Amino acid sequence: MTRPTLAVIGASLAGAKAVEAARDAGYDGRIVLIGDEPGTPYERPPLSKAVLRGEAEPDSTRVHPDGFYGDHDIELVTDHVAAIDTVTRRVELADGDTLPFDTAILATGAEPRRLTMPGAELDGVRYLRSVDDAVRLRDSIHASSRVAVIGAGWIGSEVAASARQMGADVVLTAPAPVPLQRVLGDQVGDVFRKLHADNGVHLRLGLGVQELRGVGAVEEVVLADGTTEAADLVVVGIGVTPRTDVAAGTGLLIDDGIVVDEHLESGVAGIYAAGDVANAWHPYYRRHVRVEHWANALNQGTTAGRNVAGQRGVYDRLPYFFSDQYDLGMEYVGLGDPSDALVVRGDLDAREFVAFWHREGVVTAAMNVNVWDVVDDLKTIVAAGRPADLDRLADRSVALGEVVGASSG
Repeated sequence: MTRPTLAVIGASLAGAKAVEAARDAGYDGRIVLIGDEPGTPYERPPLSKAVLRGEAEPDSTRVHPDGFYGDHDIELVTDHVAAIDTVTRRVELADGDTLPFDTAILATGAEPRRLTMPGAELDGVRYLRSVDDAVRLRDSIHASSRVAVIGAGWIGSEVAASARQMGADVVLTAPAPVPLQRVLGDQVGDVFRKLHADNGVHLRLGLGVQELRGVGAVEEVVLADGTTEAADLVVVGIGVTPRTDVAAGTGLLIDDGIVVDEHLESGVAGIYAAGDVANAWHPYYRRHVRVEHWANALNQGTTAGRNVAGQRGVYDRLPYFFSDQYDLGMEYVGLGDPSDALVVRGDLDAREFVAFWHREGVVTAAMNVNVWDVVDDLKTIVAAGRPADLDRLADRSVALGEVVGASSG
């Protein structure tokens, strides 16, 4: 009898956790993990931090130790997937080989958005997504006289911080008036503005970039007001887009990623998606949600792998992410909007606080900054889905666990 085959497309964190979970859950068929990068799967958060700064070796980011895939009878194939046929259940590889499969998990991740302005193709313009990108960027930062970071989201902010910690002269520019405005809003975003300013980053916020100039290689950044900033290295961090090309024309529904249900299964039976590429129905939010963070890739990959093995697990974890910049560490739980009302427990100026975003008292998201061991309480508060006592939320003398119990309704 022929063994069934699970094809996992994308040797990302989500893909690596999917094959691990499928095997652990008792899947006894053939498992093939296909990735288009050399080497074994790795985790991306250190790339903008410890790996970029040279404090950690690239190998330290690997998801699994040496021998894991062989020990678990998992085939790791390094090639680009050219096409998927969901009817005949075949994966076509760039080298011409085909792989029949019975079930599949798409964990193709996301890719950086590219600049389209004049000068975008000059030498010295860099993006950060892969471990090779991080190593090259580290060398480029050391060799540069001035680094311009375009975009003040999570990647842009972390790269700016790491470059400053490496001793580089850094200018950070973005259309918003504060870093991370799209997620954190103006008040909390201003904490990060001051953080970067206090660490010597030149801030050109509230201004987009209209052009890059240079002869062969970038020499300056032209801002929307016509002013310029010298830079011989430009790092672009303007967001990512889900990698859905391989799913196009397959019958899979694509809408800001591959649309899947609460079990992470697509509309084509037996085909799942996990990680940055998955736009998954979330039972708590009662809508589809696509999350681009480490914890989501880790946990969705695990759920998809288990479900391929015969389980019917529901993915209902609240979004969670973390960031480290200079001496500031933070964790964020939930899915707030920067326009939500804000309650702060602690001191914004001291960068030691917990922030709560809420709508009519119902907490939508919470973030701890240099306050530790509170994430479980924050998850409970956000998951409660009912009005909280806002005065008690702000009162540091009231334990967070007691705030949960005091919620009304």
